Amino acid sequence: MTIWVPTDDGHADLSSHDAFVSGAPHNTFRRMREEDPVAWCDYAGGKGFWSITRHADVVQLLRDYKWMSSAHGIRMEDQTREEYLARRTFQETDPPEHTHTRIRVAKAFTRPVVEQFESTIRDLCNEILDRALPMQEFDAVQEIARQLPMRMLGRIIGTPDSDLDWLVRKGDELISNTDPEYTQHVLDKADTEAYRLMPFRSPAGAELYDYARTLMEKKRREGDESGVLNLVLQPDEDGKVIPENEFGNFFCLLVAAGNDTTRYSIAAALHALCHRPDLLQQMKQGGEEFWNTAPDEVIRWASPAMYFRRTAIRDGELHGKTIREGDKVLLWFVSANRDSAAFDTPFEVNLLRSPNRHVAFGQGGAHVCLGIWLARLEVRLLLQEFARRVDGIAQVGDHAFLRSNFVGGIKRLPVRVALV
Repeated sequence: MTIWVPTDDGHADLSSHDAFVSGAPHNTFRRMREEDPVAWCDYAGGKGFWSITRHADVVQLLRDYKWMSSAHGIRMEDQTREEYLARRTFQETDPPEHTHTRIRVAKAFTRPVVEQFESTIRDLCNEILDRALPMQEFDAVQEIARQLPMRMLGRIIGTPDSDLDWLVRKGDELISNTDPEYTQHVLDKADTEAYRLMPFRSPAGAELYDYARTLMEKKRREGDESGVLNLVLQPDEDGKVIPENEFGNFFCLLVAAGNDTTRYSIAAALHALCHRPDLLQQMKQGGEEFWNTAPDEVIRWASPAMYFRRTAIRDGELHGKTIREGDKVLLWFVSANRDSAAFDTPFEVNLLRSPNRHVAFGQGGAHVCLGIWLARLEVRLLLQEFARRVDGIAQVGDHAFLRSNFVGGIKRLPVRVALV
């Protein structure tokens, strides 16, 4: 049984957010992988860009930071140097600068540290399911997929539960700033010049800056030195402290990316369960080997961060195409994760897929998402508890995708569940 079939005509405009409102245009990506894996794309909003769509090429360029730099922005939009410096996080730097910051923060996200949260996350999963499942018919994104990463976010940054809904709404305004359902300042439809120095060119950035400043002042007054935010504020080996605007940008990134990627992975999993009842049965019977592979397959299938941009810092050639210094290069993770040269039956969900060398979350490169272990654990525990308590799930209305060519995901999924 097929979960979802792409409907694009094979020639979608990848620079248009509207080309993604029915899901990623996989017919276009398939054609590009076969015919033009290093394709030049025009862009009405600025300079054109190269699209890299094959898995092997994406992996190669993720690793080659001496050719493909992150230090000019990671999204399609053009930025002035002033805008880049005002809005950047360590994600938009190259080694060794990136490595120095990453080392300082990464200790909060290592696998052993994350695994200590297992009982906390499982308890959160059951609290969420206790509230949602008795309704039997509900929006699975709003009532389940959105809830877990939001609650876990509060534990990581040390903020009151009462603030979490506001924080996630602001995170949506940032990272989903191309969807009018989430913001009044739609990136390609409104004049956002006044916010050009804010993260994601959104006024929500200023509100999150203020919140982060207030939160850290409160922590200092109370002598609370725990949590990832305090790690970020520690001086490095040279005694340098992260600048205030970069700390604010990091906080915005943590709120936005730390919530959305896992939310849309869980949403994709629940959508798959609606259309492949055998997957739920596999989850019910799954042992240790199954649960070692299932989360990565869910994340591959979801591919919530659809691309990251790089900028060439010297001339080079790939598949006979000359990429010039200064050219924007988009690494399409969402295409690489459906490449039949890298995955057998890539358009099917195989929860026992191994090996699974997906590139979701930037895996394979120096900039791999710090939250990958947390995302895997949240996906695994939520699905384990869901499968334990549910005998069936069916979609009972139209689902809706986010209007974005950067973050891909199902934002609404009406379902009905049959309880055990």
